[in-house]
Order: sequence, then structure tokens, then C-alpha cells
Amino acid sequence: MAKGSQLKQLKTALSEAGLTQQPQTGKKHKRAAPTERDKEKKAEKLKAIQQKLNPFDVKVTKVKHDVGGRKIIGTVGRPAQSKQAGIEQRRKTLLKEYEEKDRAGGIVDRRFGENDPTMTPEERMLERFTRERQRASKGVSFNLDDEDELTHYGQSLSKLDDFDTVGLGLDDDDEDEGSMDRRTVERSHFGGFDDDEEEEGEPARKKSKAEVMAEVIAKSKEHKFLRQTQQEEDENLRHELDQELDSIRSLLFAVPPAEPAAEPSSASSAPAPAATPAIPEDDKEYDQYVRELALDRRAKPKDRTKTEEELALEEKEALEKAERRRLKRMRGEDTDSEEEQKGSKRKQPRQRGGDDLEDDFQNEDAWNGLGAGLGDDAVVAASDESEDESEDKEGSDDEDEESSDKDEDEDGSVAPEFESAEEDSGEEDGEEGESEALVQSSRKRRMKSKAKSAATELPYTFPCPDTHDEFLEIIEDINEEDVPIVVKRIRALHHPSLAADNKFKLQRLNTVLIEHILYITSPPTPRFSLLSSLLPHLAALTKTYPIQSAEAFVEKLSLMHKNLKRGLSKGAVYPEAKTWPGLPELSLLRVIGQLWPTSDMNHAVISPARLLMGAYLGLCRVRSLQDIASGLFLCSLFMHYEKLSKRLVPEAMNFLVNSVLHLSPHFYKDAASIPGSFPLQDFKTSMTSMLSVDAKKAKELTLGKPDLAQCLSGEDFSEQQKVDLLGLALELLARYADMYKGVEGFIELYTPIHEILGAVQSSSLPSDLASRVQSLQDTLGRLLKFALQSRRPLRLQAHKPIPIPTYVPKFEHTSSNYLRNRDPDHERNEAAKLRAQYKQERKGAIRELRKDARFLAAEQQKKQKQKDREYNERMKRVFSSLESERAEEKAMERVKMKEKRRAGRK
Repeated sequence: MAKGSQLKQLKTALSEAGLTQQPQTGKKHKRAAPTERDKEKKAEKLKAIQQKLNPFDVKVTKVKHDVGGRKIIGTVGRPAQSKQAGIEQRRKTLLKEYEEKDRAGGIVDRRFGENDPTMTPEERMLERFTRERQRASKGVSFNLDDEDELTHYGQSLSKLDDFDTVGLGLDDDDEDEGSMDRRTVERSHFGGFDDDEEEEGEPARKKSKAEVMAEVIAKSKEHKFLRQTQQEEDENLRHELDQELDSIRSLLFAVPPAEPAAEPSSASSAPAPAATPAIPEDDKEYDQYVRELALDRRAKPKDRTKTEEELALEEKEALEKAERRRLKRMRGEDTDSEEEQKGSKRKQPRQRGGDDLEDDFQNEDAWNGLGAGLGDDAVVAASDESEDESEDKEGSDDEDEESSDKDEDEDGSVAPEFESAEEDSGEEDGEEGESEALVQSSRKRRMKSKAKSAATELPYTFPCPDTHDEFLEIIEDINEEDVPIVVKRIRALHHPSLAADNKFKLQRLNTVLIEHILYITSPPTPRFSLLSSLLPHLAALTKTYPIQSAEAFVEKLSLMHKNLKRGLSKGAVYPEAKTWPGLPELSLLRVIGQLWPTSDMNHAVISPARLLMGAYLGLCRVRSLQDIASGLFLCSLFMHYEKLSKRLVPEAMNFLVNSVLHLSPHFYKDAASIPGSFPLQDFKTSMTSMLSVDAKKAKELTLGKPDLAQCLSGEDFSEQQKVDLLGLALELLARYADMYKGVEGFIELYTPIHEILGAVQSSSLPSDLASRVQSLQDTLGRLLKFALQSRRPLRLQAHKPIPIPTYVPKFEHTSSNYLRNRDPDHERNEAAKLRAQYKQERKGAIRELRKDARFLAAEQQKKQKQKDREYNERMKRVFSSLESERAEEKAMERVKMKEKRRAGRK
């Protein structure tokens, strides 16, 4: 390439390519016009010259090892062209999107050829004119407003709209006149425009759109005419029926003729006088059906399901109304006959609706051992009775009278053990002094008369008691069987939805019921049936107000714990010290297990109760058979508490083993000879040596269930009670073994117990008890055998054999580009390829986004420069006009000043 400036190099290149030769003019030198091939050659030469003049327009990547025959893509690139192509592409796509992003609408030019750059304006106009004429000519055949009137066989179509002369007239006399044959339809119903008729054997001609539409219009008019005719006929018939309805009604409700009197048999042959003609059988059936319809009761809408507030208000109003009637009858006043009639009838039980979600209290499976009257079958039976009572209404007068005639159980005349004791005022920690009463009541329990006046009637309304004394005053003259009814009516009268303060009244009623449960279970005559009937009401209140109920229960548990510390401070073996729980305390613990979830790890009520029961079993000393009965009931409560969580209770296991050693005859002489590590503080002491079963007296006895009330309140114990308590201890050991058989330490726990049972002298026990001991021993032996088989000694963890490691050869990735992307592991190689592809695509996307941002920034800058340029030009024009005006103004001022000065000279 020649040296010099760019212009000189361009001229040299053009001359060498032969592009600068001027065509010679003249008649002798005439040349042919350049062809398309010549133009293409000239363009190629200019392009080659342009590439040579700009060496930076071509980018060449040198190949390190040039191998012949191998095609490598991307060694030669044209950055300028690619950049320009990218800019042009962005102008077509990205720039249009950017310019139209804030546009809410627009006009799209859909004219023919508008977006076709290859068509000239004349061609576009010609094509548009042609299409417009085609659209105009297409609708001429359907233009009914045209000047040329449409005809059919020479007749105007406008005169055929009424279908009077085309055979569509309908006559009642002639039914066949309206029907037409197929040929008439084809020729008359807009099908005769063609002059040439089709042959019968030829296929039917395809109808045009005009023919089809005309046929549809004709059919629609025909159907409309038929409908109008039918409607007129129906109206006429209906009018005739309305006119004849009076005669039909007189026939329906006519009085039947009286039957003639029966004449003597002698006159039977005489001709009868003319009578009313007999009514046909069909008419009789019709009359009967009409009378049934007249007497049929109309359907009434069913009452909607009432809300809880409406039901509570209804129940309260019913109780108040019944109480007013009862007071009237008591005073001897006259009552309404209707109300009296309603009161004399037995009320039907309320039907449960679909939305009645009142959950009745259900007792869990109770322990069937010690204390059969507390929390066992009696509880379940009483709860079933209370459920039946809850399904009925509040009770009628007859039911009250029947319940008033029932006999009541006798109440004890002696106050409970804890009532006479009071807490010393000088004590702070509660570890000394007398035990405090669980129920502070100023009213003493007294005997009720069995016989009660039949006229006494249970009231329907009661005030809500705030204290236990007020509750005792309310139920003072009421039978035990009616106490649950009283509580139910109190809850109904003081429903939370009826008044704002009823909620607090029911919370106090919950505390009163807890105190009353402790009151009725106090010796000497505990009433467990009444406890079972009150338990559903206490459960409902506890479910409604759980926080307040929990506080009341925890308060009683704290008081029981204080009493335990006071008893232990006097001495655990002191006979007069009150350490073991009595009937009220055990009843409260049993009720707690029924009302609260016992499987929780931490619970506001169950955790203190569990801790208190463990303290009773672990700290109290056995002094009598009464203490053993109380402890066995605590063990049964622990069984009930832990049947779901299956937590280990060592205090219960220790007490059961000690109970078996205290009650059964065995070969052990001292505590050192007993296997295991059980605490045996009371073994063979002066107080427990007399508790063993006497072989001579117990030989003829049978095993039964111990009575809790008798065991805890009696002082003289028989051999039967000892046998029953021993049988209960063995049964509890079997149940605990079944519960703890999955525990890791079951072998260490029950192996000593199995040996102790083997040392019991079964021959000195009754046959039933001896068989129970043998059965328990066999069961424990079998469970221990299974536990030993399932237990394996500790050993090192077994591993799979470790194979010899195989390493992939290590390649130097920097040495060879070929080996860099070749991995012997196929999966790893594919993963590397995907990662490289992802990385490459990500870089490309980032590069394109940057280019887009750069392009948009350049376009925005161009627009801003254009705006600034226009603004500056506009300002210049304004300033120039202002300057010219100001110059003219100054010139005028100068002229005026000159004139003034001249005038002054003169």
C-alpha cells in the first residue's frame, strides 16, 4: 500500500482498481450501459479498498499451532461491523420498546401495504382502491334499500311479507291446506331464482348464502305466526274455562242427597220414587282428592338453629317461669289452665340439632382396684346418668315430686378431720403447728331426715353462691340426687352471655364445687356417687375457665403440701402426725387426673400434683394398714397418670415392694438379706410387724377388692382387708411391669422383685392369692427372659470393609488446553461442561445488558442534547428579539432627548 495520508492512499487504491477512469464522450466512443454484474464487481472492489484503508476493522486471532485442514471458527472478527449491527438491532427493538414504554395507546396503521417498503405509493393506492371496490360490490345482493326493487317471479318481495298468497294460510276447517309438497317449498320459498330446473336424478345444488338467509327469515316468520295462533286458541279456551268454573265449583261442594228410609220388606217390591242420579266413581275419587288437598296442612319453614346465647336465655326464662308457677302453687293461687296443663305433662327431651356441639364429659378408663367407689365404675355410671340428665329439659313438676319422695343418704354428724385444726398465726413457713383444713366451713354437717314431705318441691331458680357456706345453705333442704340439678340450673341462670358479671360468678362457683367435693368425701360417710354426678359440671367449668380453675386446684395442692410438712415436722413415725392423705385429698387428686392432661412434661396443675404424690410415697412412713391403703391408692393414681407417658416412678415401685414385704409371709429376717436396693426403713419395725397376713385366719378367705372408705376410716382391720390389699399390691406390680417392659433398666428394676416374689410363702396364703403370686412370678420371669434376649453387650460399631482407594490421575490444567476439558470421570466432565456453559452464558448476558445500558444512555444523551439545543435556540431567538426591541427603544429615547435639547436651545 502506498505511503502518505489517508486521502493519498485512497486515490492510489482507486486508480489501481480502475475506478477513477472517466468515461470518454463522443460518437466514436459509445459504451453499453453498466450491467448488474458490473455494479456488484465495483461494490466488491470498494469494500476491499475500505477494509484495506481501515486495518483496525478486522481483528485476527493467531492460532498457536496451525494444523492443516482444521477449520477454527472465530479467528477473524470484525468488531466495527458487529458493533454497528448490534446498534442497528437495538434501534429496531430496544429503542422502540423504550420509546413506547410510557405510551398508553396509539393508532396502528393497518392499511394495505403501509409497512411494505418494497411497494411504491402508486401501487399501494391502486391495491387499496381495488379492495374497496370488492367490499362494496359484495354487499349489493343483500342491499334491500337499493333503487332496484328485488322481485321474485316478477312480484315484489315487499308484498310477500304477510305470507298471504304463498300457501301459508291456516284454516281450522281444512288441516291439509297448510301443508305443501317438497317441490312447492323448493320453488316458492326463495328457491326459484335459477331458471334452469334441476333434474330429479341429479344431486341437489348447493344453496348460496343469500338463499339460506332468505329461507331462515321465512321459517322464522312462519313459526311466529304459528305461535301467535296457538296462543290465541289457548286464551280462548282459558276464557271458556273461567266462565264454566262456577258450575264446576257447585258440583264439587254440592250437598249429597239424603238416602231414602228403608221400607218394610213387604214394600220392597214396590217401585221406588225417582231419586237423584248416582255420582260416578271417578267423580267420587276426584271429590275425595279435592277435599284432601283442602285439608292438607301447608308447609311451614323450619326454625333456624339458635345460637348459644339464645338457648341460654330461653333456658333461663323457662326456669324463671317454672319457678313463678311453683310459687303460685305453693301459695295456693290460681294458675293459668294452659300453663297448668303444660306443667302436668312430662317434658320431652330436647332433640339435639346438627349444630349442637356441646361435648359431654367423658371419663377415661378408671383403675378397677383400690377405692372402687371413687373414680371407678361408680364414676363412669354416674357420669352416664349425668349425660342422660343433660339431654333432658330442666325437669318438670312430676319429676321434682318423684325426686322429692326418694330417700337421701345419711350424712355424718362428725366434722372432717381437717376442719377442727387451724393454722398458728405465728408460723411463716408452715412447717410446724396443726394441719389446716382444706375446706373452711362454719356450718357443721348434720343428719337429714329420710322422710320428706311429698309436697316439698325443688325450686327452679337459685342464686349463684360466692362461698361454700352459701352453697350449703342453698342445698340444705335438697336431696343428694337433686344437687346436680341445682348446679345445672345455677349454670343456666347465670350463663356468661346473659350478664357481664356472670363470668366471675361461675368462676367462683368452680372454686365452690372443688371445696364441696372435698366436703362430701370427708369421713365418716363419704358420698362418691354425688362426687361422680358433680364431676361433669366441674369439668365444663374447668374447660370454660381453665386459668381460674387451675389457680383453685393449685391453691388446694399447696395447702396439702403445707399439711404434709407440718405432719413431718411432728415426726414421720409419730402415730398422731397427719402425713398420709385421707379421703378428701385422694378424691381431689383423682379428680385432677380426670380433668387435666396427665401426659404433659410440664403442667400447671399435674406437675404439682405429681410432685405431691411422690412426696407422700417417698417421705411418709408406714405405721398402720390405713397408711398402706392410702399409699396403694396413690400408686394406682400414678398408674393412671403415667399410662400414656410411661415415665418411671421409683417412689411407687419402692412402696409396692415394701407393701408386699409388710403384708405377705416370707423368709427374710432382716433388711440386709433382701435383694435389690429398695429403701426398707419400716421393715420389721414394731408398727409394721403386726401387718402381715395370718396364715391360720386367711387360709379360708377369698380374694376381693378392697373398700377405700372402710380402709381409710376404720381402725380395726380384718384379715380380709389385708388379703385384699396384698392382692391389690401384686396386681399393681403386674400392671407396672407391663408398662415398664420397654424401659432400658427393666432387668435391673424387676430382677430383685422377681426374687422377692419367689421368697413369699404361697402356702400360707389363700388359694386365689397364691395363684396370683405364682402367675405374677411366671409373667415377670417371661418378661425378664425377653428383655435379656433383646439386650446386647456393647461392642464397636461395625463398618463396611474399606476398599483400596483408586485415584484419578492428576493432570496439569495449564499445560494442555485439550486435557483441561477432558476428565476421565464422565459425570464430573458433564458437570464441568455445564458449569462452563453457564459461566459463558452469564458473561454474555452481562455483556449484552451493559451494551443495552450503554445504548440507552447514548440515546438519552442524544435526546437531552437535542432538547438543550432547541432550548438554547429558542432562548437565543427570544433574547435577539428582546435586544432588537431594546435597541429600538433606546434609539427612540435618544431621538426624544435630541428633540428636547433642540427645543431647549430655541
